[in-house]
Amino acid sequence: MRTPFDQIPEYEMDFSSPLKDVQIYEKNDFQDFLIHHHGHQLEELRIIEDSFVSEKEYFEPVKVSYFKATNGKEKFVIKKYRKRADEPLKYELIHGDYFLKFVSLEIQEDGIRKELKKLFKSPTLSPNKIEKFIKLYRNIASQVDLKNLEVVNEGSTHPLVAFYKIDDINLAYLLRNCRNIFNKQEYSQIESFIHEQEDGVLLFKAVFQIQIKEISKRKTAISNALLEKKIAIKKE
Repeated sequence: MRTPFDQIPEYEMDFSSPLKDVQIYEKNDFQDFLIHHHGHQLEELRIIEDSFVSEKEYFEPVKVSYFKATNGKEKFVIKKYRKRADEPLKYELIHGDYFLKFVSLEIQEDGIRKELKKLFKSPTLSPNKIEKFIKLYRNIASQVDLKNLEVVNEGSTHPLVAFYKIDDINLAYLLRNCRNIFNKQEYSQIESFIHEQEDGVLLFKAVFQIQIKEISKRKTAISNALLEKKIAIKKE
């Protein structure tokens, strides 16, 4: 990928020298790429916007990532990876596509416990009631349909994690069942907590998995040949 940083030099400190001298290495990454691929047929691919996905968090330097690109006729998946933080990124072209497979819907148990303990400092809420609330909320998460939930984009630093807001029907169910767990005074505080935390620790955490659907080059070549044949027949 050609970037504005292709000609930025590399700096390496010599820790063995008393003054810790810095060595400067001039770089031209794109020129190196052209030299390496001299004589090869080159084709420019355009990255498809918002197609980036990764197996690890955005800020992790060592990870496998994927994005989609096109030459105007075909779409490709490009695999981007490296095994060490100090080595250049490598790219692999995959004939095919990818999709995100839904794996699980979880609740933020630790966050809920922490917030409930903070809410009921005096008088202290019994741990048994906290666990009953978490069990109730976990049970709702196990039965809810993801299609009926509203996604909340903020909060996730992981491309394979998304947060969803509880829907009105399950919210009413949660409040109704809280009356069986908490006394009148506690319920008033729990009700306020639930409404305040709809965009906080009560967001459902959805986990996804990258699924690569690879198409063999032979199939692609046959499809292209058939397409050309159809075009030729049309012209005749």
